[in-house]
Amino acid sequence: MRKVLDWVKTNKKIIIAVALIAVLIAIVYFMNSGTKAKSGAEFNTEKSATEIKLTAILSSIEGVGDADVMITEDEGGIMGVVIVCTGANNIMTRNNILNAVSTALNIDKKIIAIYSMTV
Repeated sequence: MRKVLDWVKTNKKIIIAVALIAVLIAIVYFMNSGTKAKSGAEFNTEKSATEIKLTAILSSIEGVGDADVMITEDEGGIMGVVIVCTGANNIMTRNNILNAVSTALNIDKKIIAIYSMTV
């Protein structure tokens, strides 16, 4: 125990420098991880003009009822479309929705997901 205390006394400056570096690294790490988590959790809740128009079109199709639309895009175009509506349980209505969205957005039907809305 005595040797450890002597070693600490003789290397006090090195220990303080290493401790400060560790604290700085920890601060930078937590600041960056907090920023990333926050930006990842933030969603744009505003509807685009296309989402608004598509919601109106779908709601006017017989059997669809209330509808909500989310379009996911990147620089290259539309990545996916999610439609939630009250009439999604009917196979004919689902087919009409699929055809309308595919045609309106000029996208493949494989990237369109349709779900039933809870009432």
